[in-house]
Amino acid sequence: MKVAVVIFPGTNRDVDVIDALTTVSGKEPVLVWHRNTELPETDLIVLPGGFSYGDYLRSGAMAARSPILHEITARAQAGVAVLGICNGFQILTEAGLLPGVLMANKNLKFVCRDIHLKVERADTAFTRWYADGQVICIPVAHHDGNYFSDPDTLARIEGEGQVAFRYCTPEGHLDDSVNPNGSINGIAGVYNENQNVLGLMPHPEDHIYHSQSCSDGRPLFESLVESLA
Repeated sequence: MKVAVVIFPGTNRDVDVIDALTTVSGKEPVLVWHRNTELPETDLIVLPGGFSYGDYLRSGAMAARSPILHEITARAQAGVAVLGICNGFQILTEAGLLPGVLMANKNLKFVCRDIHLKVERADTAFTRWYADGQVICIPVAHHDGNYFSDPDTLARIEGEGQVAFRYCTPEGHLDDSVNPNGSINGIAGVYNENQNVLGLMPHPEDHIYHSQSCSDGRPLFESLVESLA
């Protein structure tokens, strides 16, 4: 599996993603600077977390205008897999590659802790190593993770199975008390219409090893390795 990891000014979770990808796939990804206009031949493009451009204007808004996004958009439209984590998710929504927007957390505070997610579907390239409805534990670390969309868009993504993960209780129940940011319908991650682009706020790359207290993020990368090999 050939992977490109895109770096923006303010990216700070790239090392975590590179370690996860290298550990699971056995091959180091290629690093691409955001000012580049070309990408190498790749099976997967990853936009890591961080604070691109210091989150000025809106989170991800300035990064979404970087030159490399033209090529990422073209590759995504051609069917190449794209994964955006946290700030990467924000960039993908700002670039129009994913529906909805990420706003400030409902309590206006930065949240950093382990949370539980419900896997909405296990038939995509990103989730085939999970089970439908499986509850996993993944850390979050964000200030602007409140997912929102207009009613028509929400109805469409719900109706077409574009919701990837939802915040839930350890038992898998949806409950506002465990929603860390106020996201509508507890949405923690979404796909594009073709399910080859995924954005999610939690950080699966930080739960890869049992020594991290949990390895529930590892199957996401294992799914990609198997799907894209």
